Amino acid sequence: MAKDLKDQSKSQGTVASNLEADNLKDFWIPDYILLHESEVKKPSDAPACPVIVFINSRSGGQLGGELLLSYQQLLNKNQVFDLNEAAPDKVLHQLFFNLEKHKRDGDSIATEIQKRLRIIVAGGDGTAGWILGVISDLNLAQPPPVATVPLGTGNNLPFAFGWGKKNPGTDHDSVKMFLDLVRNAHEMNVDSWHVLLRMKVPKEGSGPGEPLKLPHCLHALGAPDKSCILVILKTMDLFCRKDIPPFVEDFGTTLAWAFNYFLLFLSAGMDAQVSHAFHAERKSNPEKFKNQTSNQSAYAKLTCSQGWFWASLSHPSSWNIGQLPKVSIMRKSGHWEVLAIPPTIRSIICLNLPSFSGGLNPWGIPSRRRLRLKEWTPPFVDDGFLEVVGFRNAWHGAVLYTPSGHGTRLAQARGIRFEFQKSAADHTFMRLDGEPWKQPLPTKGDTVTLEISSYGQVKMLATGTYPSKSIDDPLTPRTLKGSEGDSGDEEPEVAEISEERKKFGESSSFELPKDFNLSQVS
Repeated sequence: MAKDLKDQSKSQGTVASNLEADNLKDFWIPDYILLHESEVKKPSDAPACPVIVFINSRSGGQLGGELLLSYQQLLNKNQVFDLNEAAPDKVLHQLFFNLEKHKRDGDSIATEIQKRLRIIVAGGDGTAGWILGVISDLNLAQPPPVATVPLGTGNNLPFAFGWGKKNPGTDHDSVKMFLDLVRNAHEMNVDSWHVLLRMKVPKEGSGPGEPLKLPHCLHALGAPDKSCILVILKTMDLFCRKDIPPFVEDFGTTLAWAFNYFLLFLSAGMDAQVSHAFHAERKSNPEKFKNQTSNQSAYAKLTCSQGWFWASLSHPSSWNIGQLPKVSIMRKSGHWEVLAIPPTIRSIICLNLPSFSGGLNPWGIPSRRRLRLKEWTPPFVDDGFLEVVGFRNAWHGAVLYTPSGHGTRLAQARGIRFEFQKSAADHTFMRLDGEPWKQPLPTKGDTVTLEISSYGQVKMLATGTYPSKSIDDPLTPRTLKGSEGDSGDEEPEVAEISEERKKFGESSSFELPKDFNLSQVS
């Protein structure tokens, strides 16, 4: 009897194992698709939900490495990549080259894999932005949608689309559960944005200060040739006049450009300084940053030590971001206007998604009365607009933890331009999708200009309940009922221009020419 039960249990285990294997085949990509000139062994049917997995093995302490091992054990190891060993641009270029080759040979399996392909990215917000940038640069007719595994500290991007903000389990069951969510996830179009930073860098030995260190998310262009600069200027509408700006003629090692796109947010000032301090501390003492809890605790302590809770006493008002740059916004195509910013504002955040600093929403939910007075419309992730919010100090930022808390709403815009000129401060701090840097400010008559303009859209995968809303989603709540959502606003009375929300792409001045290849300048 005991032997019969043992045999029965073994038999049931084999059946369960076979069912599990069949289920995992829905995500499995065969080697002949993944590897160049691999032996062709076609499956009988195309996988229902083929995935390519990118994992930053250094994210989340030891979690990244454990997650990498679990995915490699459950899937074809050749469809799972460690970003510390494999460059995603080369991986995806090779993959789509192989797919196109097999499609030309009449391979229906390759056709279906390309049609159904989904990307999984495990890491922090910067890691996810990196992969999304690579996908955008491919200029695919049908780009694959992306699901994000929350493996960082803030995890704003995963939270915005329902994947949570806590670090995930790395065991096999947790990975299988996540794969099932990816299979059933909903596709969403999401706006992405160009960032162009233009500045002069002092020659070596010409003055004090640290060498310029831009984050990995910004592609430093150095001194590109004149024709390349003019193409960028024209496509990004940096200048409305036809003559060539004088600085374009000034070539040499002192002319520096940086160029990239972002999906989450760009911020300048107070919060970026805290983030910069956090990244510097983590780089110097990695052993202190082993998990999400310790990382968040260290971040909170740095906010206090930087003095932002008593900013009026510890920071000169001349350093406030509200006083350093001239900020212009574009609310309709081709028309720039100066944005009035209160001089007490110490941090400006340009939001694309309703998730910041670990899932908080700085824009909040304006009441119907507020929308009517300001002539604003609810924020959507696919409407071609950014929301611009300001904060005075860390106490002001703390209101985001209250149900109806929000920052000082400044504007909704299709484009934003920061122009820094000589001031009392010699630097400020900026942050792009979670990656901070120390930005030198100009001397003499020079200007540092950073411009944000619309780029296109990417496809994200959303699951469960998520805060991101689409302009085409009929179930999207427009606002809270009555006057709920606002409490004690101290927003400047900045005139707004009424304009009906449209889908992305209306602003033709920001469209890149069809024959313009970003790989030439990045």
